[in-house]
Amino acid sequence: MFSILINPLLETLYMVLSSAIIALLIGFPIGVLIYISEKDSLWENKIINNSLSTIVNIGRSFPFIILMIVLSPLSRYVIGTSIGTSASIVPLSIAAAPFIARIVESSLKEVSHGIIEASLSMGATNLQIILRVLIPEALPSLILGMTLTLINLIGYSAMAGAIGGGGLGDLAIRYGFYRFQSDIMILSVVVIILLVQGIQVLGNKIAFNLLKNR
Repeated sequence: MFSILINPLLETLYMVLSSAIIALLIGFPIGVLIYISEKDSLWENKIINNSLSTIVNIGRSFPFIILMIVLSPLSRYVIGTSIGTSASIVPLSIAAAPFIARIVESSLKEVSHGIIEASLSMGATNLQIILRVLIPEALPSLILGMTLTLINLIGYSAMAGAIGGGGLGDLAIRYGFYRFQSDIMILSVVVIILLVQGIQVLGNKIAFNLLKNR
């Protein structure tokens, strides 16, 4: 029974980690832009701020199962197929990117405005403030946000199994639902729970160490 779990577990890890990296590359700069383009921020720009905020809000509004269906042509174009583990990375990445953008924006807002003003008074440029002040100061919060994103992606990847995405969700559906093997379905759920707990504990530990070493 445990040998059946190995490949689905690896597929889930592959989907989650790959989509998290891609979503981070997309969502992180968007979150920074939303923050710095706000009123009275480093680079106030109402048009850019409103446009990006609207795009992020629309992206977060789609239920993931619908998003997978809507983006199946894009998955087919990018990957060559709309079914399978690799194809699921496309909608997973796009679903997580707006979430990361909001996490980055919220984390940067937690940084004391006094630190930013002090950096400006010393002649720091906007880019230097972003890279050397905002991101380092917000890093513990960003780590916790990415931990939450990874956990959400695990849940999304399980839903991806419902339409042929592979992973532990697909295993639970194929054996637990279609073949009435509830023991495998329960074991799949237990593995998902352990995976979530492990990521949460690791994320909390990293964030705590960053706060302690300041």
